[in-house]
Amino acid sequence: MTSYRVVDPSTNEQLAEYPEASDDDLERTLAAAHAASARWREVPVEERAAVLARAAGLVRERRPDLAATITREMGKRSKEAAGELSLVADILDYYAQDGPAMLADEEFAPRHGGRAVLRHEPIGVLLGVMPWNFPHYQAVRLAASNLLAGNTVVVKPAPQCPESARDAETLWRDAGLPDGAYTALLATDDQVATAVADPRVAGVSVTGSERAGSAVAAEAGRHLKKVVLELGGSDPFIVLDDVDLDRTVKHAVMARTQNSGQACNAGKRFLVVDAVHDAFVERFAAALASLEPGDPSDPATTLAPLSSERAAQGLTAQVQDALDKGATALVGGSERPDRPGAYVTPTLLAGVTPGMRAHDEELFGPVAVVHRVADADEAVARANDSRFGLGGAVFGADPEQVEDVVRRLETGMVWVNAMQGSMADLPFGGVKRSGTGRELGRLGIREFVNTKLVYTPGG
Repeated sequence: MTSYRVVDPSTNEQLAEYPEASDDDLERTLAAAHAASARWREVPVEERAAVLARAAGLVRERRPDLAATITREMGKRSKEAAGELSLVADILDYYAQDGPAMLADEEFAPRHGGRAVLRHEPIGVLLGVMPWNFPHYQAVRLAASNLLAGNTVVVKPAPQCPESARDAETLWRDAGLPDGAYTALLATDDQVATAVADPRVAGVSVTGSERAGSAVAAEAGRHLKKVVLELGGSDPFIVLDDVDLDRTVKHAVMARTQNSGQACNAGKRFLVVDAVHDAFVERFAAALASLEPGDPSDPATTLAPLSSERAAQGLTAQVQDALDKGATALVGGSERPDRPGAYVTPTLLAGVTPGMRAHDEELFGPVAVVHRVADADEAVARANDSRFGLGGAVFGADPEQVEDVVRRLETGMVWVNAMQGSMADLPFGGVKRSGTGRELGRLGIREFVNTKLVYTPGG
C-alpha cells in the first residue's frame, strides 16, 4: 500500500492516496533534471530572476487554494497556512530582486600581484528531502536560491503532503521554469538512497528528524556529496528579570503554539529567572489553558490538531513519561481532548529533569517545559545543556545583559525580545545535532554553488 496518503488530521479520515514513484519514474526524473541543468545554467541570471518573480505573483494569486490544501493535508490553521504562503512569496521576491547581485563575480587584488576573480556557478541537480510541517516554505527555502543560481531541483515531499508538492511543481511550471528543472517525486526511502548515490545528483538538502538527517548524510558522505541539514531543535526561551511580562508571555504563547507547536525553531524550553518566574508561569499557564481545539479551517479556532494521529500519540507518550518520572503538569497533561482528530491538550510541564523524554527529546506540539533559574548564568548553562543548537530567544531590557547571554548561547540563531521566526533575508540553520549549513539570506545562496577562482598573473 502506498505511503503517500492525505488524512485530515481534524477527523483522522483518509481523503486520498497517491502511488509511489516507480524506479522508472526515478530514472526519468533524474535524467530530465540533469538535462535541464545543462540548459538552465546557460539562461542569464536576470531571466532566471524573472521566473522567480512570476512564481511569487502566482503564489499570491493562488494563496487561498494553496492554503486550503495545506490545511487539508497537515491540519494547519487557515490563517497560519496563508501566512506560510506570504513568506514563500517574500522569499521568491527577495531572491528575484537581490539574488543576482549575490551571484555576481567578486574581483580582488592578490597580495603578490595579478588579478583574481571569484565566480559563483551552479553545480547541477539537487535533491531535497522535505518535511510536512511547512510544505511550501521548506521547499522554497531550497528551490528559490538554487534555481536562481542555475541548479535544478528534485523534491521528495513528506508522505502526508503529496498535493502541496504537486501544487508547487505546477506553480513553477506555470511561472516559466523549463521541464525537469523542478520536480516533485513521490519516492520511497530506498529510492532516496539511490538518488543520493547517483552521480547526476550534486548535492542534498534534508529538513526533518535527526534520524532522517543522519541516514541521508551518511549516504551522501559515502558518495562525497555536499549536504545541508536542518534537523531538530529544543530551543531555549530565556526570560530575564527586567522584562515586560505581558509582551513576553504573548510571544511565549505564540512561540509554543504556532503551527500547533510543530516547528523546529519554536521555543520549547522556557528558562525563567526566579524574580519573575511565578508571575510569568501564572500568565503563561492561563493563556495555554484558554486555547480551544476546533476545525483548523475555521478562523475562530485557536488550537489546531497535530499533523497525524501518530504524532499526537507520540507527543502524549513523551508527556506521560515525564509525569511518571516525577514531573508536574501545571496545565494539561497526557489526557487528550474528547473529540475526533489528532488533537493534543496544551500542556505546561515543570520539574522536568535529565532522563525524562521531555528533557532529552524534541517536543513537537503544544507542550512547553518551564525551568526556574537563579540568574542569567544558570539560564545560559541550562540552555546549552542540550544536544540541539538550532535557535533561541532572549527577553530582557538591559542591552548589555542580553548581549552577554546571546554571546554565550550555543545556537545558530538568536532572536532578541521576539519569538523565533524566519525571514527571507535572514540565514536559517543551527549547530550541534540541529544540522549543518544555512538556508535563506546571503549565506543560503552560496551553499550549493561552485565558488570558482580565476587567477591571472600580473605583467
